[in-house]
Amino acid sequence: MKGVQRGVNAHGVVLLLVVVVLLQKAVLGRPLQLQQLTAVTRPSPKDTAAFARWLVCQSSWGVLSTIASDLGGAPFGNVVSFSDGQPDKGSGIPYFYLTTLDPTARYALKDQRSSLTISEHPIGTCGTKDPENPSCAKITLVGKLTLLDGNSKEAELAQTALFTKHPEMTGWPKGHNFQFFELEIYDIFMINWFGGPKPLTVEQYLQADMNKVTFSF
Repeated sequence: MKGVQRGVNAHGVVLLLVVVVLLQKAVLGRPLQLQQLTAVTRPSPKDTAAFARWLVCQSSWGVLSTIASDLGGAPFGNVVSFSDGQPDKGSGIPYFYLTTLDPTARYALKDQRSSLTISEHPIGTCGTKDPENPSCAKITLVGKLTLLDGNSKEAELAQTALFTKHPEMTGWPKGHNFQFFELEIYDIFMINWFGGPKPLTVEQYLQADMNKVTFSF
């Protein structure tokens, strides 16, 4: 009985430590998300393509910048939700659910040039590092923000990807005419360690095998 009791007590200590760690994360300003608890392990920063795909897949929002036609062509950054596919099975291509009641979609319909910037910090894997610390990764995907045909298979894929990661979207007002958009990537800028941006082509990024990566511990 004493052995059983010691086992139960040890289990209780482990649970308590887990709760303490989670509370510390919340206090440090990193919201706890179910996604964080089910995320795949962080790849090694040396595995550039896999790391980039991991960062995009595990993120749920970023800053989407477009060209503001009514502001003399100034860049306009806007916080938006996105998804690149089913959790842990992302394609690397970001999809968005946008309305022209918001400037971002209106600007994109006039000038498709856009970029999406994502930080690793909200995922909760940077610890106490400042978001600008090079080892707390950040990535900018540059490309064209295009409106998808509502009847296309890609629009169906976008809907599944977005509504799975952002279930609240299913209840957004139909009268606001939300539509599915895709970022067609043609350049990638990523820093995930010291020494400047990592060279990474779009082809390398999209063809990264997420089942064969090296991990950092």
